[in-house]
Amino acid sequence: MDITINSELDDPLPTDWLRDLADTSMRAERLPDSTQLSITLVSEPRMAELNARHMGKEGPTDVLSFPIEDFAAGIIDTGADGPPLMLGDVVICPAVVESNATTAGVAFEDELALMVVHGTLHLLGRDHVIDEEAEEMEQREREILAMVGRERP
Repeated sequence: MDITINSELDDPLPTDWLRDLADTSMRAERLPDSTQLSITLVSEPRMAELNARHMGKEGPTDVLSFPIEDFAAGIIDTGADGPPLMLGDVVICPAVVESNATTAGVAFEDELALMVVHGTLHLLGRDHVIDEEAEEMEQREREILAMVGRERP
């Protein structure tokens, strides 16, 4: 898996474990080894800007996903001999993640892990607008997080 992690933060976080988690998520979804993913860690002002521009919502959020391909949930046809699959970009705001973790009474690392998995699943067409889809997505998050010894907060 080709996973790029970028940090726009003044005080960068360790990212090796995030790359490993993204790799586990992608392998759990049976993606080809040539699959490409980008994860970027941003500040609250930058996330607020992205949220306003792309989602039409005010203020920062915890995670945004920008898919390159348009997948149906759980259905990925990569073709046998095609070019590398470029999933897209997952953008995470650690400050919002930390605030959410504090509010929920969970560890920051567990909440951050959830955002990596959550964002990656969004790139693969999963969503949580409809209750049934939300339950399926949350179940898949639990399964993937369990693979790395974490629980879904």
